Amino acid sequence: MLSTNVLNGLNRQIEMEGDSSQVYLAMASWAEVQGFEGISTFMYKQSDEERMHMLKLIKYVNQRGGAAKVSATKEPKLDVSNYKTLFKQLLEHEIKVSESINNLVGITLDERDFATHNFLQWYVAEQIEEEANARTILDKINLIGDDKGGLYLFDNEMKNFVSTVPVQ
Repeated sequence: MLSTNVLNGLNRQIEMEGDSSQVYLAMASWAEVQGFEGISTFMYKQSDEERMHMLKLIKYVNQRGGAAKVSATKEPKLDVSNYKTLFKQLLEHEIKVSESINNLVGITLDERDFATHNFLQWYVAEQIEEEANARTILDKINLIGDDKGGLYLFDNEMKNFVSTVPVQ
């Protein structure tokens, strides 16, 4: 049985993951319109992944006797002036998601809900990977600078981006 505090926290996280899916979806759409096939492919995949994170939370809440809330998603407010700015926002967003997960982990410890604490460890590890990936991508973008050839290669590489974060 989930306490009210844990249930409320999980439902907030469900909303956060849904909003994250929308952020990536908006980024994917922008990149596609701009002709960045690789970036859009990457962003569409990430949007699907965030939706799966939301579904995993929904199933957990329902299996533990709670009632998962599926709320409306917020329209992402993004600066789409260029691809570099887009990826900076991506990192900032992932940091925000990490903070939300960490707050939720804290609630589970306060409530002595060790089952949910254990369940959330997957999300903690996932966020480490998401932040590291965003930083790696930004490092590559900084290496490119204003080189159009480098941008072409970067975009092409993003189609098949594979995390370089070691599996724990």
